[in-house]
Amino acid sequence: MDCEEERSARGREGPPGDAGGDNGGRNFTRCLHFPPMKTRFVLIQTSHAGNVGAAARAMKTMGFDDLVLVAPRWPNVLRKEETIQRASGALDVLENARIVETLDEALEDMSHLCATAMTPRDFGPPTRAPREHFETLLKKELPALDGKALEADLAQETGVAFLFGSERFGMANEDVYRCHVALSIPTNPGFGSLNLGAAIQVVAYEWRQALGGFGVESATPPAARADAAQVAGMLAHWEQALQAVGFLDPAAPKKLMPRLNQLFNRAQPSPEEIHILRGIAKAMIETAAGGGQKV
Repeated sequence: MDCEEERSARGREGPPGDAGGDNGGRNFTRCLHFPPMKTRFVLIQTSHAGNVGAAARAMKTMGFDDLVLVAPRWPNVLRKEETIQRASGALDVLENARIVETLDEALEDMSHLCATAMTPRDFGPPTRAPREHFETLLKKELPALDGKALEADLAQETGVAFLFGSERFGMANEDVYRCHVALSIPTNPGFGSLNLGAAIQVVAYEWRQALGGFGVESATPPAARADAAQVAGMLAHWEQALQAVGFLDPAAPKKLMPRLNQLFNRAQPSPEEIHILRGIAKAMIETAAGGGQKV
């Protein structure tokens, strides 16, 4: 199946499996040849209820819904009022969220682990920007592997987990060490402080974009274009108006009207805009006929 055929099939049936949660009923716009993978966001020892709600909101905006909390400060954090308020409508993500006691439980069925850690360490997984790492993971930019080996390698990836540490201390070293990569969001070198919800939003966005992203829906309907006859009629009206005000000399017109024709071809005016332009031409003719005063 080539890219166009795959996009067409997905348009009819939706993305195969779920390459990262609910896609909100919209189709992927890029052709990706990799096995569908689960996506999970894991918050470790979160201390602020509002951040759990903000995480749910950030995830839902990007079409993800698998949230696991490891030993949060509040056992009832998913039901706290601050959590619900900060979720801003992402209640389904909170309802599906799980609370577990250990990181091992949270990482069940996950094969590719991404830590989020900005603190320098003298040992651990490689540090990469999210976009760079996701391109490597999904676009198969892996060295020394032929096509079949690549497919076999990616087929072993059953799920991707993004791990976020506590607000105060971040991730523990032992948790970072077990990950395949430490993601670091490129920020202002002089001020790289992101709160938990913002960091989750950035990572979720970059991951969704890597998976194909969502299409941008126009806030306004596309404008209709005037047809050639309407443009020609408007130009004839303007030719009369330009002669009436003395701008166009009919004895030496040069290329004024063809140039205006090209201008309006580039502008692609709508029928409503044609009416406006013809109204201007009418006013010019009437004013010229009245000796400078509109008749």
